[in-house]
Amino acid sequence: MRKRILVTGGAGFLGSYLCERLLNEGNDVVCLDNYFTGQKQNVVHLLNHPYFELVRHDVTMPYFVEVDEIYNLACPASPIHYQYNPIKTMKTSVMGAINMLGLAKRVKARILQASTSEVYGDPEVHPQPEEYWGHVNPIGERACYDEGKRAAETLFVNYHRQNGVKIKIVRIFNTYGPRMHPNDGRVVSNFIVQALQNKDITIYGNGLQTRSFCYVDDLIDGMIRMMNTDDKITGPINLGNPGEFTILELARKIISLSDSKSQIKYMPLPADDPMQRQPDISKAKAILNWEPDHNLEDGLLKTIAYFKETLQL
Repeated sequence: MRKRILVTGGAGFLGSYLCERLLNEGNDVVCLDNYFTGQKQNVVHLLNHPYFELVRHDVTMPYFVEVDEIYNLACPASPIHYQYNPIKTMKTSVMGAINMLGLAKRVKARILQASTSEVYGDPEVHPQPEEYWGHVNPIGERACYDEGKRAAETLFVNYHRQNGVKIKIVRIFNTYGPRMHPNDGRVVSNFIVQALQNKDITIYGNGLQTRSFCYVDDLIDGMIRMMNTDDKITGPINLGNPGEFTILELARKIISLSDSKSQIKYMPLPADDPMQRQPDISKAKAILNWEPDHNLEDGLLKTIAYFKETLQL
C-alpha cells in the first residue's frame, strides 16, 4: 500500500536522497524545505514524478498535511551554516520538532528525528555508544546545533511518553557523497574542492583528530530501516561508519584520488572541535541488521566525480 510521507529538509543533501529512495519504493512524498541550506537543484529531477510534491515552508511555522510518516531532517548541519544564524538554528531544531511532533500527534503518524553525533560533544568515551550522555559546552559556538538537537531528542521522548506519539531517533555521524554543498565547510567537501583546484588543503590543528565517514546511500538505508521497525523501538540508534580515520589521512587520500598538486597547510583548531568521533553501531547491527557497505575510497571517488562536474573542473 502506498504511504504518504513528509520529509522536512527534503531539498537538502540527505533529504534529497531520502525523497528519491522513498519514491522508488512506491510512496507518495511531500518534500518541505525553506532553502536556507537545501537547494531546489537537489530535487529538480524529481519534480515530474507524479507522486512527488515540493513545498517551500519553514518548519518553525506549523504545517498541516495528512501523512502516514514524517522524517524530520530540517536543520542546517554544517558549522559554517548553523553558526551563521545560531538563534535560527536553535529555533529550527526546537520549534521544528514541536511543530512536527504536534502534526504527528494529530494525524497519528510515525515520526523519525534526524539527530546527530554532535549530541555527544567532545566525547570522553570512545567509541560513542547511545548510552553515553555526552560532553557538550552549552554556551560554546557549536551549542546552537548541539543543544538544539539534544532538546529535540528530549521533546521526541516526552511526546512519546506523554502522548503516545510513535517516535524514532537516529544519531547521524559524518556523512558524505554527491550533492554535498561545495561551500558547506565540512571536511570532505572542503578537502575535495581545495584538491580539485590545486589549492592548499587546510587542516585545523595537527590533523590527528579522527572522524568516521559514512557514504550517503548507507545512511539512507539505515534511516528507512529504523522507520520500519516495530513501534516499541524508539532509539536513539547511532548510524555511521565505524571506520576511523585521522583528518590527515583523509587529506592525503583525497589528494591521491583526485591527482591533485595541493599541499597541506595547518591552521589553529576551532573552539570545541571534537578530537575523536566514532560510532558504536552495535545496536544498529542487532536491531536494524544494518552496517555500512561502502568503503571510504569508493565513496570518495563518486564524490570527487560529482564535484568535478559541479565545479566544471
